[in-house]
Amino acid sequence: MITLLDPDFSALNQYIKNTRPSRLFFVTDGNTHENCLPVTLANLETGIPYEILEIEAGEEMKNIETATQLWEILAEYETDRKALIINLGGGVISDMGGFVASTYKRGIAFVNMPTSLLGMCDASIGGKTGIDLKFLKNIVGTFALPKHIFVFPGFLQTLPFKELRSGFAEMLKHGLIADAGHWKNLTAIETLTAESIAPHIETSMKIKQKVVDEDFREQNIRKILNFGHTIGHAVESLCLQAGNLIPHGEAVAAGMICETHLAFLEGLLSEKNAQNIITAIRRYYPDLDLLSFQNEEILRLMLNDKKNEDGKINFSLIDGIGSCRYDYRCSRENILQSISFYKNLN
Repeated sequence: MITLLDPDFSALNQYIKNTRPSRLFFVTDGNTHENCLPVTLANLETGIPYEILEIEAGEEMKNIETATQLWEILAEYETDRKALIINLGGGVISDMGGFVASTYKRGIAFVNMPTSLLGMCDASIGGKTGIDLKFLKNIVGTFALPKHIFVFPGFLQTLPFKELRSGFAEMLKHGLIADAGHWKNLTAIETLTAESIAPHIETSMKIKQKVVDEDFREQNIRKILNFGHTIGHAVESLCLQAGNLIPHGEAVAAGMICETHLAFLEGLLSEKNAQNIITAIRRYYPDLDLLSFQNEEILRLMLNDKKNEDGKINFSLIDGIGSCRYDYRCSRENILQSISFYKNLN
């Protein structure tokens, strides 16, 4: 269930009162500890003891070592299965906190309080938790639904522009795969600000929630949410490996451009439609420099994608604005050509 919070956080307080956890644990990173936790604690009305579990900010912290540290802290507090973990942060915190909660003592309750646009529109919804293994994104994880999602749009005011832009990529994806009207409204935004984006957040959240409700364990239609991610995750992994951390949304935007061109090469989109979509995406995103990465390198990482079967890459590709196919297998030649297309855009 998703609840938009009023400034007094009354819905969160009522939830804690109703569920009566034995202890609260707020999982934060350095940024949310400074910018979002004070607002949350100032509005918290409960006599239940709470602890703050802070990790360093950044995708590079989403690993088994960090998970182990959090498990050990929970064990030190003799945490029982009636405790509640509150993930106060962006995508990394939602993924990491959910993973730790879903595995500690075979699962304790957690709620998500996303503080980034990416967290609000994507990572907090759907019950996917995970950590990275070396440079493979989210390769270890669980399916575990949060008990609730509390969204306070005021947290967007704390975000730097690049983080707003990162989350906006997932919103654009939602329009492309499922809602042409949403895509039209989003691409009408001239300047990305918290104020210009906020009216469209709930629509994006509902699009993702509807898809997840239909297919929680990603056996069929939920795979459409991976549009842009097959190539995007490979690019993100290579950048991580090279020590050049990039926002998730920038990798997804690059992936959506490549995979839109791939849809054209596969005959799913007309050249004009593909070009219009690509032009719209490029208005918001800088071109990533992929020239230092070999096409075969990118392809090799794509072979580790979780959607694949029998060593074959399964794509989710749009065949129109608001429509997407899944489990689509493309020719190797077209995959490599779509990557080269992106490299030659500059």
